[in-house]
Amino acid sequence: MKARISYKYMIGIFAIILGFSVAVNAQKKDGSVQSGGNPKSKRLKMDKNKVDTATFAAGCFWCVEEQFKMLKGVISVTSGFTGGHVENPSYKDVTTGITGHAEACNIVYDPTKISYKELLQAFFVAHDPTQLNRQGEDIGTQYRSAIFYHNEEQKKEAQFYISRLDTEKAYQKKIVTEVSPFKKFYKAEDYHQNYYENNAKVPYCQLIIKPKVEKFKKAFAGKLK
Repeated sequence: MKARISYKYMIGIFAIILGFSVAVNAQKKDGSVQSGGNPKSKRLKMDKNKVDTATFAAGCFWCVEEQFKMLKGVISVTSGFTGGHVENPSYKDVTTGITGHAEACNIVYDPTKISYKELLQAFFVAHDPTQLNRQGEDIGTQYRSAIFYHNEEQKKEAQFYISRLDTEKAYQKKIVTEVSPFKKFYKAEDYHQNYYENNAKVPYCQLIIKPKVEKFKKAFAGKLK
């Protein structure tokens, strides 16, 4: 049976994450939440502030891309593949499930406007992290739930949130989200970029993506562009 997460349930998860994020800040000397130090992270200068990159896999990247690009502080979202063992895979290659890659999104953001903690909040609300190697009817390792960290700070925060969500029993089942080091990201073909925006009328977008996007908008109403 396909798992469905209600809007009320999503708000509950969001509240749990928001509540214990205060505890994380209390453990930091300056309360900052900035990721840095990894040369693989894409960094650009913008108003004298650095930008950072988060890489998430949460099922079909068409949906993930549309959700994250709505958030204030997110500069760009690129759909692609990561976590596999094949160089320069095509979408057709990845759909076989034998390249090891996950459909993922590279999210470039301004940490002065949105923190990595807030992106993690969005990640855990955007999909069901208890489904192993699938999201709904999209089945295969390419649709697995995964966080690809760019530095030790991102790794620690991701592991902390997963541990606390499981402890608080935010979901009915245990979280199966993979936490792995970011290595290489391959941009998907051009037609995958801004897919929902460019194909909103096709059945998959109307039946699968649109309902998830609408729930996401409600959960993050105060954080949308």
